[in-house]
Amino acid sequence: MSNVETHPPELVCGSTAGAAAVEVLEPRDVPLGGPRAMTVRRTLPQRSRSLIGAWCFADHYGPDDVSVSGGMDVAPHPHTGLQTASWLFSGEIEHRDTLGVHALVRPGELNLMTAGHGIAHSEVSTPDTTVLHGVQLWIALPDADRDAPRDFQHYAPDAVALEGATARVFLGSLAGETSPVRTFTPLLGAELVLEPGARLVLEVDAAFEHGVLVDVGAVELDGTPLGRGALGCSGPGTTELRLANAGEAPARVVLLGGEPFGEDLVMWWNFVGRSHEEIALFRDQWQAGSDRFGQVEGYPGGRLPAPPLPMGRLRPRGNPPRP
Repeated sequence: MSNVETHPPELVCGSTAGAAAVEVLEPRDVPLGGPRAMTVRRTLPQRSRSLIGAWCFADHYGPDDVSVSGGMDVAPHPHTGLQTASWLFSGEIEHRDTLGVHALVRPGELNLMTAGHGIAHSEVSTPDTTVLHGVQLWIALPDADRDAPRDFQHYAPDAVALEGATARVFLGSLAGETSPVRTFTPLLGAELVLEPGARLVLEVDAAFEHGVLVDVGAVELDGTPLGRGALGCSGPGTTELRLANAGEAPARVVLLGGEPFGEDLVMWWNFVGRSHEEIALFRDQWQAGSDRFGQVEGYPGGRLPAPPLPMGRLRPRGNPPRP
């Protein structure tokens, strides 16, 4: 998914060391497009935290009646220095990219696209979609791999029964399940559905930071209530995550994790880089139609133009230190 904000904030992002037991990030609404725009709820990045492991961007959207919202129609747009992870709860999205990949994003199936040196893609909800609902996530690539070649991976994980819950592990390892999808840093990504009244204890990697993004339900993380769309975060050193569904209906969350990223990075619009000059170069190359990004075939329209750079230099706004 593209970040289509007219004036996207400039960010230099870094991991948060020594975070409190549970840090709660509330989402902000961001419209995608024009008058019938679909609105997403964005929890990463924020001023207080910009990363969970290498996860650097999290949009949560729907359930949207596409007859009202117009659905998703994001024209070809560029990315650098990241991977995009698409995960749906309902609906269907048609993906086209400059690798020549033409694929459908369906509920319970991961599509992971690697931008690396540069890629462009489009995303359009299909005509048969009536309700669109899901998450779009970005993963920052470490310096050694941020010029990696374009790539696309698809994986449909099985649902695994846990005590009072089910899990679909789409990245990394959890509860004895391991995804075969390749990543450039150690990561965890899973969808969890908790039965009413369920209390679930998950063994996790103590080297990881973790985040729990609430889709629906009355969810608590280690005793801290999380509202719908909120992202509950815990720092390294935790060997168990305790999730509870205090409601009378099933609850659903997306669990993210990863080792602290350990590198600063600059995020602006759809680019991840390391400096103002680099981001400015990416923007100029996209506007000029550079081969860095290639051409998306089959989209019935033009490309998404880059917004203007801010008047000043892109400035650091990373995570503040925590006690």
